[in-house]
Amino acid sequence: MGDVLITGASRGIGLAIANRLARAGHDVIGVGRGEPGADFPGTFCRCDLSDADDTARMLEEVTRGRTIRRVVNNAGLAQPQPLEELELGTLQQVLEVNLRASVQIVQALVPGMREERFGRIVNITSRATYGARNRTAYAAAKSALVGCTRAWALELARDGVTSNAVSPGPTGTELFHRARPVGDAEREAIASIPVGRLGTPDDIAAAVAFLLSDDAGFITGHVLDVDGGSSLGGR
Repeated sequence: MGDVLITGASRGIGLAIANRLARAGHDVIGVGRGEPGADFPGTFCRCDLSDADDTARMLEEVTRGRTIRRVVNNAGLAQPQPLEELELGTLQQVLEVNLRASVQIVQALVPGMREERFGRIVNITSRATYGARNRTAYAAAKSALVGCTRAWALELARDGVTSNAVSPGPTGTELFHRARPVGDAEREAIASIPVGRLGTPDDIAAAVAFLLSDDAGFITGHVLDVDGGSSLGGR
């Protein structure tokens, strides 16, 4: 099935993607700042994606002697702050992790994809692109990543490379529950979802796996909302 690089792979959505793809026969290369569990389903490279030099070091390591034709830019950083209190350093840090690292990784992998006339790029964005309180930096970074997704789709289409995004809605990860503990905050989030439940990391992983597959070769430049209908109007 070939190698697939997944950032932010040590937990949550990234780990669910890694597990699903490994079960499907892919050789998984995980990237993240944290330490994965002993049962991580592939190789893992520790990297601080907020550091461009460390990102370059990681890319040199993981591409040595192999071509990676599938990539999932999943790593993300939110750092919520109200507009009036948003620090420019925070804005820069959020852009570095969510945007610059994704661009840098794709730049490094695309030549191999073009040479082999096959590639799959999936960027994990957010429904914050529709607007989110206290998320100026995060919404800006993820909106920019949507723009990159579509630009890459046009640039790479004739080379057999697709570029798509998956936009998760509220998903029951450790980070979600840390921000919205069980109780009123969680119930409020669930009430905003037409299907009446939180998403699971596996819900997101299933969508990503499809967009990485051979069957998705005629889909490019698309942002797939995997959110239980929570991005729909009319309520």
